[in-house]
Amino acid sequence: MKLKGGGDLSKSRVIFHIDMNSFYASVEMAYNPKLKGKPIAIAGNVEKRKGIIVTSSYEARAKGVKTTMPVWQAMKLCPNLMLIPPNFSRYKAASQALFDLLKGYTPLVEPVSIDEGYVDATFYLKEGHPVQLAKEIQQRLLDEMDLPCSIGIAPNKFLAKMASDMQKPKGLTILRKRDLKDKLWPLDIREMHGIGKRTVEKWKKLHIMTIGDLANADKKLLEQHFGVNGLRLHERANGNDLREVDPDSIYEFKSIGHSSTLSSDTINEVKIRNELKRLAGLVERRLKRKKVCAYGIQIMVRYANWKTITKSHKVENPIQDEQDLYKESLYLFNIAWKGDYIRLLGISTYDLIEQEHAYKQLDLFNYKEDEKKYKLLETVGQLKEKYGHTIFPQANAQKVEINEQNETLRTSFQRDFLDEQ
Repeated sequence: MKLKGGGDLSKSRVIFHIDMNSFYASVEMAYNPKLKGKPIAIAGNVEKRKGIIVTSSYEARAKGVKTTMPVWQAMKLCPNLMLIPPNFSRYKAASQALFDLLKGYTPLVEPVSIDEGYVDATFYLKEGHPVQLAKEIQQRLLDEMDLPCSIGIAPNKFLAKMASDMQKPKGLTILRKRDLKDKLWPLDIREMHGIGKRTVEKWKKLHIMTIGDLANADKKLLEQHFGVNGLRLHERANGNDLREVDPDSIYEFKSIGHSSTLSSDTINEVKIRNELKRLAGLVERRLKRKKVCAYGIQIMVRYANWKTITKSHKVENPIQDEQDLYKESLYLFNIAWKGDYIRLLGISTYDLIEQEHAYKQLDLFNYKEDEKKYKLLETVGQLKEKYGHTIFPQANAQKVEINEQNETLRTSFQRDFLDEQ
């Protein structure tokens, strides 16, 4: 089997990266065809014109509307912009239909977020041509779901991901190793999948301005400044990626949690809350080490008589930091606890998602607030890793006292849609 222009893929894998175009906006247009061809945007607090743009149609993007842009600024750039509140159940249903369609070709489908995933088409193709199959998938998504996508075709996951980003919307791009010098290496280092926006300047200070610079950089320099991740990115920039398409990857970490037996049975609320706070901090550290966030949180309460109960629920946006974990666990604890003496407490998280994909879905309706919060928490986390978890004892104590005065726990949904009614 050969690709157009040469290049034998019969001895390697054929990997597709399917990336839906402007997914939320496209789903809304499929639901209401009258929106097609018009500048639309998904945003929170649309009635009061507050909040942040989650995503927008390409017609809106042509006017300068961008994801995470304040709504007032988007309206200034595009006065006829149509604002639509998010409908997550609708998007999740469309996502399920998308992956069901892909699994109709091969079981080797790996979802990585609500609107993108990998397909290993190597054995499905046999005598077929990868471009023909990709075109068929694109057309079926349009015909059956009215949803556009871009597809990258490559011998591995990294190159397939980079390829799908090269042509949007409705693009179809082949990226082979022999194409690296012309297609991949000239790209700015910020375009490199796996390099976050916050580290771009750090790379550029080392005079690594393009993906080609990274591919040809000294390995010792990379390891010195970026550790094992630097070496991994060097391999990717050279087109090497041995990761397999793994349908079970979303279940790799079924849960992450921590529990602790108290020094003595207690009904003292301050001690209980302090322990929940400590456990939330430990769970945060484990989540960050695994680079995952959680949609689900559960608490376990074991009483002095050894009776054990659990309470759990899911949150709208994935969480990872100590403060959010503490608030959600305290909310569940207040539901579970009936005033009996407690022997053991535990906090666990489930329904986990990789950190890099979770950030795309973090409370975009309060993006600027969350951005500042994330940077602060990231710095605090780094200091705790370096100097120990008790580096901020007074600050931690103060937070617990503040929370004891505030029994009402607020989720991002409540802040955005309920508090301002």
